[in-house]
Amino acid sequence: MATPSLQSPIAKKLEGKIAIITGGASGIGLATARLFIQHGAKVTIADIQDDLVNSLVKENEHLMFVHCDVAIESDVQNVVDATVAKFGKLDIMFSNAGVAGKSISSILDVDTDIIKNVFDVNVVGAFLCAKHAARVMISSHTKGSIIFTTSAATVVYGIVPHSYAASKSAVLGLCKNIGVELGRYGIKVNCVSPHYISTKLALDALGIDEREKAERWFGEGGNLKGVLLEEQDVANGVLYLASDDSKYVSGLNLVIDGGYSTTNVALGEAYKKLFPSGTTNQVMQILI
Repeated sequence: MATPSLQSPIAKKLEGKIAIITGGASGIGLATARLFIQHGAKVTIADIQDDLVNSLVKENEHLMFVHCDVAIESDVQNVVDATVAKFGKLDIMFSNAGVAGKSISSILDVDTDIIKNVFDVNVVGAFLCAKHAARVMISSHTKGSIIFTTSAATVVYGIVPHSYAASKSAVLGLCKNIGVELGRYGIKVNCVSPHYISTKLALDALGIDEREKAERWFGEGGNLKGVLLEEQDVANGVLYLASDDSKYVSGLNLVIDGGYSTTNVALGEAYKKLFPSGTTNQVMQILI
């Protein structure tokens, strides 16, 4: 008699689920779309980068692409309605599309055009995704999941442009507020907040044209040494928030930053400058 295998098939955590992922043509969104499909979901990618997903859609019958600018309500309404028309329902809205805006660090240099562009996509887009996802989830009595991509900039400050930091903090506030409203319908609402990843969006915002150089910088500046944050890591977090693994989780800001926001390196760095040859005590050994 053959010995039974101790290995069981990997559970498909989203079997039968229908998801929309905005900004799904690249980066975190694309990694999440692929992971969702692996776990049994059917996915609509909503993006303005039409040329990036055509070949991917042709390869997978469980994937649909709909052109969508999240700052335009008719686009968002259309992608939700098209998804329901094709797949029959909507279980997961991953509001992931975003822009970093121009790399302006001083409040003195900010103008209304910069603010408007960033807020139209990051904040207005989040409102519209939540509105139209909730519309169909409530009407169909779907105990769904709405997830926003925010940023580690919601818990640590001074490392991104003001308009971006303000927009992501606004989305976090939106998440928590509508989570209270939608809880009565069994709809959970959460955020995922990643630290720096070497996506094209991040590199363009930082003005860095070499991914390798950026990753050396992120590795050196990170708190958790020997590992870098990747798109797949964030996708894994989104999978948790989308699946029944988090069935009683709502209003969470899932920060994926390797502990960066739990510390401040300024004291240790100042010590090394002021006392380069000094004897370090136990406390300073931890700081530096």
